[in-house]
Amino acid sequence: MKRKPFNVTASVLSAAILGALAVPSIAHAEVSANIGAVSNYMFRGITQTEGAAAIQGGVDYESAAGLYAGTWVSTIDFGDEATHELDLYFGFAGEMEGFSYDVGYIYYAYTDAPDNIDFAELYGEIGMGNFAVGFAYTLHSENQDDVFDEGDIYYYGSASLPLANDFSAGFTVGYYDFDVDGDPGFKDASYVHYAASLVKDASELGEFSLNIDYADISKNNEEFGTGRADKPQVWVGWTKSF
Repeated sequence: MKRKPFNVTASVLSAAILGALAVPSIAHAEVSANIGAVSNYMFRGITQTEGAAAIQGGVDYESAAGLYAGTWVSTIDFGDEATHELDLYFGFAGEMEGFSYDVGYIYYAYTDAPDNIDFAELYGEIGMGNFAVGFAYTLHSENQDDVFDEGDIYYYGSASLPLANDFSAGFTVGYYDFDVDGDPGFKDASYVHYAASLVKDASELGEFSLNIDYADISKNNEEFGTGRADKPQVWVGWTKSF
């Protein structure tokens, strides 16, 4: 599969909110970095490394006004010359009357892929307490002949549950709706995605997670380029922020 998972969470804001944004003060800006490793790099239920491990990391800027921008890199394995994915994103996030919101734009680049498979999404999420709903809409795709194209939408709902001893649990159900469904030469590619995780916050050592992903995809659907697509994927991860 030639797409990356970015578990982006965001929401669409009204024009009035966006129009009222203040220019952020550099004095109140914060820059952070993160590194991580996973035993299997998953994107919306599909492996990006054919089940192999990946090294990941990024840098983020966030202002006191809620504006943010960042970049994130991961190793990948699509079975060709492509070795990495580079994500560039920016957005606006905050809280209002008990709700959290996040809206932004992300560009996924594969700079050494044999074909141009870059794409871009508009994402949004709105949350309340331990629950959130969101979407990611494909605004642009360089690979027009692929199942992944402009007009694709990933919808999802998620829940988080704090547990004792710095543990937490997370659950996500998503639906990937592909614009090419029903077009000549394409199967019904859209699918439901399920994910669950158990996370341990180890303070200065970072966060450790045990995860399971499942995409309701037939193993005979070659659109996703992997024989692993129809199997539950269990993987572990570690991340640390600075």
